[in-house]
Amino acid sequence: MPLSPRDAYQLALQQGFVEDPAQGLAVEHLHACHEALHVSSRNRVRGIYLWGPVGRGKTWLMDRFHEGLSVPVRRQHFHHFMRWVHKRLFELTGQSDPLSTLAKELATELRVLCLDELFINDIGDAMILGPLFRQLFDSGLVLVLTSNQPPQDLYSHGHHRDRLLPAIDAIQKHMDIVDVRGPEDHRLHPGAQTQRYWIRDTARPEQMAELFARLAGERGHTQPLTIGERRIEVLSQNAHVLWCSYDQLCEAPLWANDYIELCDRFDHILLSDLPPLASEQQLSGIARGTEDAAERVDTGDREMPPLSRRDNGVRRFIALVDECYDRGVPLYLEAAVAMDSLYPQGYLEFAFRRTLSRLKEMQLSRFGLQPAG
Repeated sequence: MPLSPRDAYQLALQQGFVEDPAQGLAVEHLHACHEALHVSSRNRVRGIYLWGPVGRGKTWLMDRFHEGLSVPVRRQHFHHFMRWVHKRLFELTGQSDPLSTLAKELATELRVLCLDELFINDIGDAMILGPLFRQLFDSGLVLVLTSNQPPQDLYSHGHHRDRLLPAIDAIQKHMDIVDVRGPEDHRLHPGAQTQRYWIRDTARPEQMAELFARLAGERGHTQPLTIGERRIEVLSQNAHVLWCSYDQLCEAPLWANDYIELCDRFDHILLSDLPPLASEQQLSGIARGTEDAAERVDTGDREMPPLSRRDNGVRRFIALVDECYDRGVPLYLEAAVAMDSLYPQGYLEFAFRRTLSRLKEMQLSRFGLQPAG
């Protein structure tokens, strides 16, 4: 029988969870929302925005809330939701107001929309979310969101950030903003370890080849991989296992949807030759907010913070790790330096903290047995 957020949290405490005041406060907000949703479908119910650093249990809390609902609900990772939004808007091309049509479809189908890990770094998403969120709230749809940032910090240095401000205003007006910050990273709990990250040993250059053979169970081939209209060079692949170098997957002009398709197709992904990702060399005038940063943008008088020469690849690496983590696809990494030394400082340092925490959790034996979260 589905449990309310409060009952689910109490059960988890009985089973060994460490009591956490910030989590307890979030549980009470989620429980109040849960109760209001089941009183009457006509009631106007405030949504919940959970924010805090990695490892604070935001996804776990959202999932317990989602599992306990008996009203129509959809739960998605934010990037997957935006992928669906862009696809649906393309299908509605030719209509006078496709975004309004999409919002009405969602409001008709759902009572609650849960989106995990709201993080905006794309001007296209920023332009869509303002009117979309306002229309969803106006329709009575209840949103429950998790993020590493408070609403006022979303897309904080983004190009044309003013396009996102209506979405931020709508979030603050229609949602309870709940801070779940605290000293404990609940993901770094004890557990059996499975090594999926190691520093390259020049005395054993065949280590990744041996791992591929063990996981694949057969000889692979080196024919380029086709993803959509893109061709990706590989070190080896078979039907279930993919082995590439860092340059092949992260320095090539790929984007988040390509990593989604990789996780659709492969059960294991191996990545060789992962270099130190921080760099002192700075580049200016790079268009941030686009995955490939391939073109300059007109920024007017506003100076864009400089990026390092590796940061475009780092952003793709973050997207790859995120997708593997969210889908429970084990990612095996052979690197030049220790994990904590991959990206100790730089413009993407904030975003990389989550990546580092996820890489550490992916060393646990239980990872890959079921979808992470």
